[in-house]
Amino acid sequence: MTKAEAKKRIEKLKKVISYHRYLYHVLDKQEISPEALDSLKHELYNLEEQYPEFITPDSPTQRVVGRPLEGFKKIEHKVPMLSIEDIFSEKELQDWEDYLKRLAPGEHFEYFCEPKVDGFAITLIYKKGIFTTGATRGNGKVGENVTQNLKTIESIPLKLYLTSEVEYVEVRGEVYMEKRDFEKFKEKYANPRNLAAGSIRQLDPKLAASRPLKFLAYDLVTDLGQKKHSQKHQILRELGFKSEVGKECESLAEVVDFWREMAKKRELLPYQIDGAVMVVNDNSLFQRLGVVGKSPRGIRAFKFSPQQATTRVLDIKVQVGRTGAVTPVAYLKPVEVGGVTISRATLHNENEIKRLGVKIGDTVIAERAGDVIPAVSKVLKNLRIGKEKEFRFPKICPVCGTKLIKPAREVIWRCPNQSCSARRQEFLAHFVSKKAFDIEGLGPKIIDQLMDENLISSAPDLFELKEGDLTPLERFAEKSAKNLVEAIQKSKKISLARFIYTLGIRHVGEETAIDLAQYFGSINKLRKAAKEKLEHIPGIGYVVTESIYKWFQSKRNQKLIEDLLKAGIKILPPEKIGKKLVGLTFVLTGSLETIARAEAQKKIRMLGGHLSGSVSKETDYLVAGKEPGTKLEKAKQLGIKILNEKDFLSLIK
Repeated sequence: MTKAEAKKRIEKLKKVISYHRYLYHVLDKQEISPEALDSLKHELYNLEEQYPEFITPDSPTQRVVGRPLEGFKKIEHKVPMLSIEDIFSEKELQDWEDYLKRLAPGEHFEYFCEPKVDGFAITLIYKKGIFTTGATRGNGKVGENVTQNLKTIESIPLKLYLTSEVEYVEVRGEVYMEKRDFEKFKEKYANPRNLAAGSIRQLDPKLAASRPLKFLAYDLVTDLGQKKHSQKHQILRELGFKSEVGKECESLAEVVDFWREMAKKRELLPYQIDGAVMVVNDNSLFQRLGVVGKSPRGIRAFKFSPQQATTRVLDIKVQVGRTGAVTPVAYLKPVEVGGVTISRATLHNENEIKRLGVKIGDTVIAERAGDVIPAVSKVLKNLRIGKEKEFRFPKICPVCGTKLIKPAREVIWRCPNQSCSARRQEFLAHFVSKKAFDIEGLGPKIIDQLMDENLISSAPDLFELKEGDLTPLERFAEKSAKNLVEAIQKSKKISLARFIYTLGIRHVGEETAIDLAQYFGSINKLRKAAKEKLEHIPGIGYVVTESIYKWFQSKRNQKLIEDLLKAGIKILPPEKIGKKLVGLTFVLTGSLETIARAEAQKKIRMLGGHLSGSVSKETDYLVAGKEPGTKLEKAKQLGIKILNEKDFLSLIK
C-alpha cells in the first residue's frame, strides 16, 4: 500500500467508524456487529501506527466517541471515563508488555485479570456514603445524568457500607442484563448491551424499573487506601457492590491461561463477555504509565477470537463440487476469524452475490460460527474508492467447458457433465473421507496426483492399485506405498449405511443413510426400490425421495455400484436396532471421557434413538460432556433434560 493509498484508506475508515460508533454509543443502534466494528478500529489503529503523520485529533483512536443525548442534564466527569485499547493475539499482548517495559525499565509487572462484561458503562457518585449522582460515559469528559434510572437497579446500593465518613466516593462499572432475562426481549434488541443502554437512557424511570437490570463494579476512582487494582475489587465488595473476583497474574503466561479459561467458561456465565481485561496491578505504576490517545497505557482488553472480522476481497472464483454445483468463492486478504486465519469465504450462489452487491476489491465482513464454512455477510460500500470490479457469473463450466444449467426452482448453477474432472475429484475426496470408506493416508492431494498420473479415473479403480503403481510417484516410498495399499484393502468391508453415504447422493447425509440402511437392509433392495416405497420412509421428504430415486435410475450410477462390488467391496448388513430409545431425540455437546463421541452416537442409534446436531423443542435429551458449548445454555432455556456422562451411560446400558 502506497502512502497516498494509506491516507485515503485512513480517511475512509475514520468516517465509517465514526458513523457506526455514533449509532452504537449514542443511538443504541447497530448496522454491523461490535466484532466487525472492532476489526475496523484495529485496522485504523495499525495504519496510524505505521503512518503517524496522518493521525488527526478527530480520529476515533484519539478520543472516546459518543455525544450525550438531548433531554438529560449534562455532567462533567472529574476524572475522564477513558476507553480500553483492544488486542487480539498473544503477540500483541507480548508487544504491549515490551512497550511498558521500555516506558518503565527495571519494573516488575504484575497484572490483575477479570472478564470483560459486555454492558453499558456508568459512573456512580456517593457523598457521605449516600448515592447522589449517576452518569453515562458520554464523550468521556461529559456524560448524562441518569441518576433516577440507576436508582431503580437493586444491585446499586443507595448507601455504602463505610466504617468511617468519607466525603466523596466514585465507583465505575457496567449495567448489564443476564442472558436468561434477555430472552423475552431479543426480538426487539440485538443484544443485552443495547437493551441495557436503551433502558438507562429513557426519560421515564418506570421503564428502567420494569427491566431486570444489574450492575457490576469494576473500578474505584476514589483513593480509599488501595495500593493494587485487585484491592479495589475487594473494597468494592466491602462497600456493597457486586464485583468480579478476578485473578492476580505474575506473568503473561498466567494472563494467557486466564484468558483461555474465560473463553471456555464464557457460555456458562450468566452474562455476556467478549474477552478479558488485564491491568497493571500496581496503582502507582499504572498512574505513572499515563494515557495515550483515548486509553490508559497500563490496561488492555484481550478480546476473544471474533466470529466476524473485516477484510478485503482480492478476487472471486468459482468451484465445481461433486454434484456439479458451481459455488462462487471470495479470495480474501487473510484475517483471523473465530481463532482461525481464513483466506477464502463462500458467496453461496449468484443470487447471494447480487443481494450483497459484492465486488472484487470491496471491504467486507467475513463471519464464521463453530465449524461452519466462512461466509461473507456484508459489504461495507462506504469504503469503496471507485476501483472495485464487478464479478460476472460464468455461463460455462470453468473446468470442462460444458454449458452450465440451473434447474427449475433452484438458485444454484450446475455442471451437468458427470465426466467433469472437477466433479470426479470432489466425489473421490468424499468417497475416501472419514464418514465414508475412511481410507487413511488418501487425501485430496494424493487423489489429484493419482488422477494426473492416469492411475485412477473412478472410485472402483482405487481398489485395483498395487504397490508397484505407487512407488515411482513423488512423495511415495516402498513403505508409504505399502501402507496406502493396505489401508485401501482394509476398507473393503463397509457397513450398508456408510456405503450409501459414500455414493454421494444429493440430500443424503449420514443420518438419512442410516435410515435407508435400516429400512431396506441391503443395497439391492434399495437400488430397485420404487418411488412409492421411498415415500413411506419416516422422516424423508419429497425432495430427498426425488433425489434418491433419480440417482438410482441412472445407468451410470448402477454401473458404479456393480463395479465396486466386482472390485471386492463387501457390504455388511445393518445391525439389529433395539427399542429402548425409540422416539427419543438426543443432542451431544462437549467431550466425553469414557466413551468416544462416535461410539456414543452409535449406541443411541442402535437403541432406536435419533441424533440431531442442534437443540430445539423436539430435543428430548442433551448429553453434556466437558467444556460444553452454546447448546447447553439453549437446552437450559428450553427446559430440556440434561444428562451428564454418568447418567448417559446408565441410560444406554
